[in-house]
Amino acid sequence: MPGWTGTHGHSVTESGASSKRIMFLSSNGVRWGGSEELWARTAEALVAQGHRVAVAKPLLDRSQPMVARLAGHGCTMYDLVKLPLLLRWTIGLASRILGRIRWLGPSLYLRWLMSRESPDLVVLSQGANWDGLHYAEELRRLGLIYAVIAQKATEQFWPDDRALPRVKLLYEKAVACFFVSHHNLRLTEEQLGFRLPNATVVRNPFLLSWHAPQPWPASDGGFRLACVGRFNPSEKGQDLLLRVLSQAKWRERPIEVALYGSGEWEQGIRAMAALLDLPAVRIAGFESDVGRIWADHHGLILPSRAEGLPLVVVEAMLAGRVVMTTDVGGSAEVCQDGVTGFIAGAATVPDIDDLLERAWARRAEWPEIGAAAAVAIRGLVPPDPAAELATRLLQLVERSMPHVVQESPLPNVRVLAATD
Repeated sequence: MPGWTGTHGHSVTESGASSKRIMFLSSNGVRWGGSEELWARTAEALVAQGHRVAVAKPLLDRSQPMVARLAGHGCTMYDLVKLPLLLRWTIGLASRILGRIRWLGPSLYLRWLMSRESPDLVVLSQGANWDGLHYAEELRRLGLIYAVIAQKATEQFWPDDRALPRVKLLYEKAVACFFVSHHNLRLTEEQLGFRLPNATVVRNPFLLSWHAPQPWPASDGGFRLACVGRFNPSEKGQDLLLRVLSQAKWRERPIEVALYGSGEWEQGIRAMAALLDLPAVRIAGFESDVGRIWADHHGLILPSRAEGLPLVVVEAMLAGRVVMTTDVGGSAEVCQDGVTGFIAGAATVPDIDDLLERAWARRAEWPEIGAAAAVAIRGLVPPDPAAELATRLLQLVERSMPHVVQESPLPNVRVLAATD
């Protein structure tokens, strides 16, 4: 694939190696989400090694802790929605003359910032498996080397026949494709209709200690489960859980459920819980300290309809807690039903009810199941996933070292043919 570089050359890292210029481009159109953690912590690892890192995403929130940390480390940050004044004026004029052109502004802005940053590699991080399509097409038009991260694939959303050839090119032209679960990789291949030889599975970073699980909480007053995830019923399935818990048998049992998260559907979830009159359900809101959640809860209940590999599943297992979730995404790849947790066959009310019944019948074994989960997950997820991805990205740059100078559509940038 063609690569590119600016005319300014590279500096040298503290280890003596040539420093690389890496651009992280996130297509996630929310201010922050779990899908951002992998690229962000990988960027942090690269900066710590002395490499130059730039970040571009829509709705960049500079007050978000991880964004502030990256900026403090010297990363250059760009908001793909908040365009420079001159560009906004130009787009406004073009829109009045030609009609509204949705991607004209981001496209021109992307060209400008790529010319400014001149990266050796662009890492396109997607919240799903093809929401970064327009960005990838612009990167190809510029002749840039890029890798793709796909954080989620779901059976509910397939590229239609008009989009399919374009999505195929997104993956075919990427120098590497990273998925967070084998399920997501396999489903993406099925949706595209071909195998991805340059694809591999990576893991998301977690926010708990790798070294030891947390002490088991007391259960004298009953059992406490946490449902942790973005408030989005269409994906996270909080509505299914509330319907299950509204049954008389669950109202009578000594079990409490706290819903942790935030999102645009929070008021709808609160309204549904109030309508069903569920005194054992608490809307806890967002909690930044994951350890505090697992210090007081015995297990995770996650009734998801769509996932990549849920970070909360990994973290609950690391904490030594019992996981109860649906067989979507990569959850069943790390959690063995009846051994290190409990897996529902589908995201339906009957399946989730059966899931909770099976777990409830073995509640006396929960400490042992949680301990087994803590051991198992440490054999499946590396201690520092972001550092591992950082190493892989640097290897990609080394393998893509250029050898033939070509012309570039960008000023001050020369496109180079890469070695195989």
